[in-house]
Amino acid sequence: MKNILVTGSSGQISSELIPALSKRGYNIISSDIRDPPKEELEYSTFTRLDVTDREALRQIVREYQIEGIIHNASILSAKGEENPYLAMNVNIRGLENVLTVAHEENVQRILSPSSIAAFGPSTPKIDTPNDTIMRPTTIYGISKVYTELLGEYFVLKFGLDFRSLRYPGIISAKTLPGGGTTDWAVEIFYKAIEEKKYTCFVKPDTMMPMMAMPDCINATIQLFEAPEDKLIHRTFNVAGISFTPQMLAEEIKKHIPEFIIDYKPDYRQQIADSWPKSIDDTVAKEEWGWESKFSLEDLVIYMLDELSKKLKSTVSSP
Repeated sequence: MKNILVTGSSGQISSELIPALSKRGYNIISSDIRDPPKEELEYSTFTRLDVTDREALRQIVREYQIEGIIHNASILSAKGEENPYLAMNVNIRGLENVLTVAHEENVQRILSPSSIAAFGPSTPKIDTPNDTIMRPTTIYGISKVYTELLGEYFVLKFGLDFRSLRYPGIISAKTLPGGGTTDWAVEIFYKAIEEKKYTCFVKPDTMMPMMAMPDCINATIQLFEAPEDKLIHRTFNVAGISFTPQMLAEEIKKHIPEFIIDYKPDYRQQIADSWPKSIDDTVAKEEWGWESKFSLEDLVIYMLDELSKKLKSTVSSP
């Protein structure tokens, strides 16, 4: 494969995935409903696309001779609860369009991410298995279960090479949070550097699985490139680090001693409480060699260093 279409290219993950894919020799066609950031144009050819428009998608696949699609266009969890009908249209209709066009136009491989939001209140919360009960209570989570099941149906029915991985909360130093329930784990760094204070929208003891963006990019590319004959599953848990706001704040204070955090839980607390506290990613390790490289300490050093450069601030070492 050479020609790869990435949807949702202006989003948090795509903005760092596209340069990484380009450096590996792929010819990237990036697409979004928004104008791309200037740096995206260094690594890809941009074309505007609303993924709910099937024929526009088909035209792009034909024009650019697309051989693989990484379908990242999605309305995230918190935004989805604010506008569930928009989330249904983008997340569900968009997925149907990508899979249908891929099948009809002989696209070789599709990767469409899932999320820990696909789990729900009845899912085991500690070391959540790869194969377990999934009864989410958010439209985002429901759309991700649908992603997994419809993708696997296209594998069985049509032989499409579909892959998915369940992202935990993704922590990026490059892009701002995009309306997810785990946004506190990114916002806290900006506030710590700029204001030395943060008001968190979930409780201090809310344990959630997270992942540093470099781990996320590595996992995505690793699964996308994994030999198909090695895959028994099509959807995979990937784990990074599980921590609470209180744990993260204490680690940040080692670098910024004057940092203060307080808590005002909002509607996102209920969403967070329905998700796992830790993830078992043994299946991903066994089938395609996945391994996280970031500890909590590594994550904090990485974020403070990168954001300090970005924000032109200075953070003292402990």
